[in-house]
Formats: sequence, structure tokens, C-alpha cells
Amino acid sequence: FIFKILRKSMCIHVQSITYMHPDKDVLFSNVSFTISKGKKVALIGNNGSGKSTLMRLITKELLPSEGQIICPDIPYSIPQHFGQFNHLTVAGALGIERKLYALHAILQGDASIEHFTALADDWKIEEKAVAALNEWGLVGVPLSYPMHLLSGGEKTKVFLAGITIYSPAFILMDEPTNHLDDESRIRLYRFITTAAAGILVVSHDRTLLNLLSSTYELTAKGVTYYAGNYDFYKEQKKLAVEALQTRLEENEKQLQKARKQAREVMERQQKHDVRGKKQNVKKGVGKMAMHTFRDQAEKSTVRLGDVHVDKIRFLAGETVELHKALPDMKTMKVNFNSSSLHIGKILIVASSVNYSYGENPLWSSPLEFTIKSGDRIHLKGSNGSGKTTLLRLITGSLAPTQGSLIQAEGLTYVYLDQEYSIIRNDLSVLEQFALFNSELYDNELRTILNRFLFPVSTWNKKCSYLSGGEKMKLSLCCLMVSAQAPDVFIVDEPTNNIDILSMEILTETLKDYQGTLLVVSHDNYFVQQIKADISVISHVRILYVMKKKNGINEILCFCSLDIPIGF
Repeated sequence: FIFKILRKSMCIHVQSITYMHPDKDVLFSNVSFTISKGKKVALIGNNGSGKSTLMRLITKELLPSEGQIICPDIPYSIPQHFGQFNHLTVAGALGIERKLYALHAILQGDASIEHFTALADDWKIEEKAVAALNEWGLVGVPLSYPMHLLSGGEKTKVFLAGITIYSPAFILMDEPTNHLDDESRIRLYRFITTAAAGILVVSHDRTLLNLLSSTYELTAKGVTYYAGNYDFYKEQKKLAVEALQTRLEENEKQLQKARKQAREVMERQQKHDVRGKKQNVKKGVGKMAMHTFRDQAEKSTVRLGDVHVDKIRFLAGETVELHKALPDMKTMKVNFNSSSLHIGKILIVASSVNYSYGENPLWSSPLEFTIKSGDRIHLKGSNGSGKTTLLRLITGSLAPTQGSLIQAEGLTYVYLDQEYSIIRNDLSVLEQFALFNSELYDNELRTILNRFLFPVSTWNKKCSYLSGGEKMKLSLCCLMVSAQAPDVFIVDEPTNNIDILSMEILTETLKDYQGTLLVVSHDNYFVQQIKADISVISHVRILYVMKKKNGINEILCFCSLDIPIGF
């Protein structure tokens, strides 16, 4: 009866959920919360805390180990990763392929009841789907287009278009701004603020998080509710950390005092026992009585010691727990060696470069640019404009179909791509780490891993089981211990799929990196952060790459600007 009432309440009820991995490790336990229709909620937590898993539990893709989830309908979901849809068309990914087939069959004269059942009177499904794609900037992309030919941002837009098609009461978004260009992010922000649906968002995008009215933080022990947006949450966390720091300092003082008192008590008791023994000898006390006095003194000493040992043990245990609750950003900061190249040396020269997928060139005008040592370059462009293709041309993994791209002799670079492909999924965390510096001893490798929040329990874990943020942190660790500092550090959408703590580590790392930096990112907050503290370089070069799509939206293809810091 209660279950039926909850189902009709137009709320998502998550009740005492526990989830265990197949190996019986508990991911999280006792998770409970409610999302009502129209409520905009953020779900945050460190990478590996189980945010995406919780999303999949709500959509019934997974079953909880304990507890239950009650909702009136299965929510519409925008996933974080899209590889599982690559074999489908756009229509297939949107779940309307069967309806479209039935619609066209009926229009061609096939009046089978099977087609009418599949269509379910949705006669405008094709018109509605095309309009939804156009609304999200996918003008000219046919519903029959293969998903694997779309960029990451375009795939996200396909699923955003599904919201318009289905008009769901509840929407789950897992890192929805990943890969989205600036224009699409603004459109998404506008939608979220005006939507009537209940929305649960997993994101590291601080602009998006500040649009949401409440925040849940997920940990292994459950969820903590904060009645405000991300800035409110951050302020509350700051106050909590300050309180923990105060408690830690007080605990350490009490621990020192307890240890000092224990030593003093033991020393006084020992002196008292020695004096008593001498006095008894002078008084001629018998051996039997001497033994009795000694036993009483020893028992008294043990009782005093036990009292202080218990207190010290309690304070020491509490102090350890407080230290665990206070992650130290400074110890997690990655320090790369600086490139040995002098500032201003020409590293890469592109002359009339273009690339063709099939017969049509990617850019309507060939690219011309020069990258010099010490440049800090922000590569911008709309989704599908060819940013990742350009990076692959620069690194030499693709050859231009037109023009030339020349690298300086002996140029070294590190390419941290969106999939963190420098990580080998078949290796354990410790094996992967050891690949990058064979000169370090095992205990040195373990010490560094532990410093970057890879405790001993993770060292034998396969890299394939790591979250996006864990792979990013492990990648940075590997690059840090690498024997040779790269001349160019290339990062492609580095803030995708990582938690906010990991983002802060990455931001601090890129701020201080002294070599040549080339960054692709749509996260303007992050870009501003890594530019803000650059004092050695007086200019940041921004490369704009835009694409001519199907001859419709012709935009200026490429330009290069020198813009002063703080522009």
C-alpha cells in the first residue's frame, strides 16, 4: 500500500540503498534521499564514490544489494560515456528507430497492425526529432547518421535532444557539459533553470552546480544534504574543515599532554617504589611482607598505566581519523620538471594544413600557425570543428592530407587525451606507475602513490577499474616521475570525468608547468584559473578552429590571436 502511494507521489525515493561490487566490496551504504518534480539537485563526491553507479541504480540498469528505489517512471538519462552507442544511428540512440521504421512503412502503404502498434499514434515523431536536434545545434545531422562519426559534444547534444522528444518528469544528467562548446553550455544552463522536470546532475562544472538549488554529497557512508548550491556547499565544507582542523590541533595537544602525564606518573611511581623498598629494609621488614608490598606497588603502577594507555590510545585513534578527513592539497600537488628548451624556440610550423575524412576537407580554409617554446595555448572551437583532429596532426598520429606540419628535431611531448590512453588497462596501478621510471625503488613508488591518494588497497587494482579522475591522477603521477620532462604538454578536455578535488590538483599542476602548454577545454572557469597566475608569459595565444558543416553554416575557419593576460 505504501509502495503504491510513493509511486503516485511524483517523487524519486531512494531508500537505504547499499551497493556491493561483485567482489563483495561495499561501494556505498545507507543512501537515502528524495527528489520531487521540479527540484534541481546536484550529486557530488570524489571519483570512485559511486555517483554514476547510483545513477544506473535509479534507471534500473543495476540492482541494489540492499534497499529500494521507488519512482513513478524510469527517468530519462544522459550518460557520461557513449561508447556503448557507437554501433547505433542517431535514431537508435534516441530510441525512436522502430517508430521511424513503422512510420515510413505505413506511409508506403504497409498497414500492418504491428507498425501501428509500434508507432503508437506518434505521427509527428520524425518532425519532432529533427526539430529537437536543430534546437541543440545539430542542424543538418540526419537521424540515420552513425553515432561513431559524431564528436563527443555532438553525442551529448543527441541525448539532450531526447529531452525535447520525451518531455520526461525526471532527468538524470551525468557530466552533461563534458565536450560541450560554449554556446551549447549556455543553452543547457538556460534549460536547467527553466525546466519543470525534476533534475539530478552529476557534474564538476561549477557554473552548472551553482544553478542547482540543493546538493547531495555521496561518500561510502551515505549522503549528506546541503540546502544550497555549490558555493553554499563549499562554504559549509570550509567551515567543517576549519572545525576539524581545530579539533585536530586540540587532540594533538591533549595527546602530547597525556603522554607527558603518563611518563611523569610512571617516573613518580618508580621513585616511590624505590624509596619504599629502602625504608622497609631499614625497618627490618620481613621478606614475606616485602613481597606483598612489592606486588601491591606493581599492581598500582599497572592500574595507573592502564588509565593513561587507554586515554592515549583513544586520542591517537581519533587523531588518525581526523587526519584522514583532512586531505592535504599541498602533498598531492604534481611538480613536473621544466623543459630544457629556451623560450621562443620554434617547435611546430603548420603551412596550408588540412585534413579530409572522405572527399571533403575538414576546414574550408587551410591552417597556418607556429608554436614556440614557452607558449601557453588555449585551443577553442565549436563541437565537431576538428580540435582533436588538429591535436592528432600536431602529435603526428595523423598525417595532413594537404600542406605540411613540421616539428623541431628531437621534440618530445606528452598527450593527455580524453580517454587517458597512456594508462594500460591490463596493468595494475603499481605496474602502470613503475613503467614510467624503472630507477625508483618499490618503496619510493609506493610512497608517491600513497601521497596521491592511491592507498595500499589500490596498488594491485587493474587500471580498467579506475574512474576518470583516478586515471587522470595516475597519469599525472606517471608523468611526474618520468625521467624526461616533455617539451610540450598537450591536454584534451582535461576536466572531463574528474571530480572537483582532482580538478584542483590539475589546475595547480598546469599553473606551475614551465614548458609549452596546449589545452583544449570548454571549461572557462578552469581556463581562467590556469591563465590567472602566469607571470612569466606575457601573452596567451588562442587558436580558433571552426567547421563548415554540409555547406550550411559557413564560419571563419581559423585565426590566431595574441591576447594579453586578463583580456
